Amino acid sequence: MEHIRQVLASFENEENTLLQGRLNEANNRLQNLETVTVSGLVMSILCLLFSFSLTKREEKKRQAAEKDLIQTNSELDLRVKELASSKELIKQQLNRLDSLHAIDLAILSSTDLLLALNTVLAEVTSCLHVDIAAVFVFNPDSLMLKIAALTGNIIPGTKHISMRLGDGISGKAALERGTIAAPVLANIELSAALKDSASKEGIQSIYVTPLIAKGVLVGVLSTGFRTPFDADADWVDFFEALAAQTSMAVESIQSFTNVQRSNLNLKLTYDTTIEGWSKALDLRDDDTEGHTLRVTEMTMKVAELAGMNDAQLAHVRRGSLLHDIGKMGVPDTILLKPGKLTDEEWAAMRKHPGYAHDLLSPIIYLRHALDIPYCHHERWDGSGYPNGLKGDQIPLAARLFAVVDVWDALRSDRPYRKGWPEEKVIEHIKAGSGSHFDPDAVELFLKTLQKDEKDAE
Repeated sequence: MEHIRQVLASFENEENTLLQGRLNEANNRLQNLETVTVSGLVMSILCLLFSFSLTKREEKKRQAAEKDLIQTNSELDLRVKELASSKELIKQQLNRLDSLHAIDLAILSSTDLLLALNTVLAEVTSCLHVDIAAVFVFNPDSLMLKIAALTGNIIPGTKHISMRLGDGISGKAALERGTIAAPVLANIELSAALKDSASKEGIQSIYVTPLIAKGVLVGVLSTGFRTPFDADADWVDFFEALAAQTSMAVESIQSFTNVQRSNLNLKLTYDTTIEGWSKALDLRDDDTEGHTLRVTEMTMKVAELAGMNDAQLAHVRRGSLLHDIGKMGVPDTILLKPGKLTDEEWAAMRKHPGYAHDLLSPIIYLRHALDIPYCHHERWDGSGYPNGLKGDQIPLAARLFAVVDVWDALRSDRPYRKGWPEEKVIEHIKAGSGSHFDPDAVELFLKTLQKDEKDAE
């Protein structure tokens, strides 16, 4: 029994020991669990704190980046606007250069003042956006400014405006040689006539600048606006640049016109002198009076039919008028002798082409007219004088004139014979074709006679 009790006690002790061990293990696990729970909670809190801190930094970075982006976009917008403005400015400058170039071309390619000024005004209205533009040309003799060209919608009568130097805005700008700006025309003192004209045209602003070339006043460039316009310095600078080009156009074309007029007057003077010489020759020999003008007129017709141009015809005319100028060197005893000439006298007479050459060749203006005075006694077959030229060696003008000269001489009375009938003269000329005369020259002459006969009918 006791043994049983001991055994039971032993079992009870073992069970208690086992229970105590399990209880200790449970306590240890509980303690570990609490430790783990506390650590996990701490970690979670730390993670949350780190995440919050990280999000805040990223937000700051994002905000900074967004701010930089906004600033960059703003700078880009500003740059785009600057580029657009620069592009527009470059385009404007190119247009202005094109306008100046167009005016240069007008100066170089035209000798017509009105045509050149119309080109100028087209560029002025296009580039400066004016409603009306006009160029006044100055006359230094009358001291008047007169409209030479005008563009824009205008009322009748405006084109004929003229003013004295110093009168009105344009006259004042010309007198003072400076640009006058009138952004508000109503604030400017004007004559009654100018006020009336401006009112009818609806002009509210005017800008005027003088045209000065090589220090000389040549006119005025005037522009008008039908709406108020206050020009900036850039507009005024280009306005004055256009005026400078316009001044060159006016001065260049006027100079060319003056040179042309002077040349024409000089040519008229020369030709009048030549005609005077030819009349003097005719007066020396009463029997040949009128001969020079007749052969000149007929030779011009034949030369024109031969296809000579205006310059060549001018030389033919002068040469025909002076064809016998060399006879000034022939003594009157030979030139005016009523009977036949001796061999010696003929030899002296045949020197007159050489005298003509010596007399006219130093005169530059008459060198191209020398063919007829020097060569009109040469013959197609080479038997003529002074040099025995043959065929095409003889200048065309001289070949044509030779036919006409013989035709008129044979038809005219001379102290030693009566003039021949027209039919006989024509037969003589036809007979001389190919020997005395160039066959083509004879044919042209006969065609000219036929044309004159038809025109006379």
